[in-house]
Amino acid sequence: MEQLIERLSEKAVVLSGKSKKELERTCWMIVHEHKHGVMPTEYDIREIDEELYLKVLKTARDMA
Repeated sequence: MEQLIERLSEKAVVLSGKSKKELERTCWMIVHEHKHGVMPTEYDIREIDEELYLKVLKTARDMA
């Protein structure tokens, strides 16, 4: 599980670039893609794994 969190966090950091403000949104998008197989569309309201999202966000913040 730790490897998954690390991998998703790294992807989120790369996608968000230098903008730490975008990190929350980017982490949400990465976890959505992991769960559903595709990036979310503008009005996509499908559930994500909240616990995984929070772990990915924390790890990504530590990396950024």
